[in-house]
Amino acid sequence: MIIVNTDYITGKELEMLGLVKGSTIQTKNIGRDITQGLKTLVGGELGAYTEMMNTARELATQRMEAEAAALGADAVVNVRYTTSAVMQGAAEVMAYGTAVKFK
Repeated sequence: MIIVNTDYITGKELEMLGLVKGSTIQTKNIGRDITQGLKTLVGGELGAYTEMMNTARELATQRMEAEAAALGADAVVNVRYTTSAVMQGAAEVMAYGTAVKFK
């Protein structure tokens, strides 16, 4: 499956199949929340949260790909990611784009 953030694939004529998306909500355990909270006092990267968000993006992308595959897509174009805090310490990541088939 080809995944791109442009609305075209060079050399390919595309048939649009529709919007596809995948999402996940991730959180860290209370121990990680406490240690990451202490890290904010001294500054620096919050490694546990960086790891959590990377995992969430991968999972959301996989779910978007699965939805596209179910439509018979060859690719997903114009892919975007969005995040939102759904509660303290929990974040939703959504991947979305347009499923397409090569003509």
